[in-house]
Amino acid sequence: MPQAIRFHETGGADVLKLEHVEVGEPGPGQVRVRHSLIAVNFIDIYFRTGRYPLALPNGLGSDAVGVVEAVGPGVTDIRVGDRVGYLLGPQGAYSQVRVMPADVLIPLPDGISDRTAATLMMKGMTAQYLFRQVYPLKGGETILYHAAAGGVGLIACQWARAMGVTMIGTVSTDEKAAMAKANGCTHTIVTSRENIAQRVREITDGKGVPVVYDSVGKDTLEASLDCLQPRGTLVSNGTSSGAVVIDTQKLAAKGSIWLTRPAMVHYIHPRPHMLSMADELFGHVLAGRIVSEPQQSFALADAAEAHRALEGRKTTGATVLVP
Repeated sequence: MPQAIRFHETGGADVLKLEHVEVGEPGPGQVRVRHSLIAVNFIDIYFRTGRYPLALPNGLGSDAVGVVEAVGPGVTDIRVGDRVGYLLGPQGAYSQVRVMPADVLIPLPDGISDRTAATLMMKGMTAQYLFRQVYPLKGGETILYHAAAGGVGLIACQWARAMGVTMIGTVSTDEKAAMAKANGCTHTIVTSRENIAQRVREITDGKGVPVVYDSVGKDTLEASLDCLQPRGTLVSNGTSSGAVVIDTQKLAAKGSIWLTRPAMVHYIHPRPHMLSMADELFGHVLAGRIVSEPQQSFALADAAEAHRALEGRKTTGATVLVP
């Protein structure tokens, strides 16, 4: 029988258990996918800890690549043998094989390997919607991006460079600063020894930036606000350090700041739009403007260890599980 990571209660990484599961034939509108690589994302931790509630017991993960093994009735644009990836659908990507709705699958171009694709489904598509939809960058802007050496961050560095955007990226160590710069981040701020707002004002000659992309949340909120120009936009796209809670009067006091907390699900539908987003992302990769490979890999059975590494900020770039 195939195996999958399941959890029966919320909590620390040790709640993740490798179990045998039954996987049947795909029904109408469904396909069965055998995974080659599974991406680990910080949102998975939110589900595991209960910050984002799930009915239990449940599987985990929403982001993987693999090969279609079987196709159910009514599926016309996905065939057996197709290489596909996905970032939507029910939780359960931490598995060897699973049945999925066909309409969430994204066909993978021949020129993009499974290893590269495994870093692009959630992370690359996140960079796309942040930079091209939430606050559409045109080129020439100077922006602040938190966690620039993370899985999304390294793709964002390259995307910013490709667009002619000057990116200021925050990182926690000098090693991560070097990695962000190697991927196109123009300026880095090492938060363990540098003041974020002060450095941003120095870099921008006191002007500040028009937009801050902040996936950290609670710990960086004040600094993010202090970096923005009047009528600037704070894109709160993650809360790894805790939830963002703010008195709206502060937004006025800081310069009539715009604040948005976007969710991918509201930017990716309908399916033709999702596929066009993927085409833009894949175009950058095929042209060599974005290069992405997993930086850490763990066996599926070691999913708990992968979570500990991610929570402990011991990772750079993308982390994957090998089923």
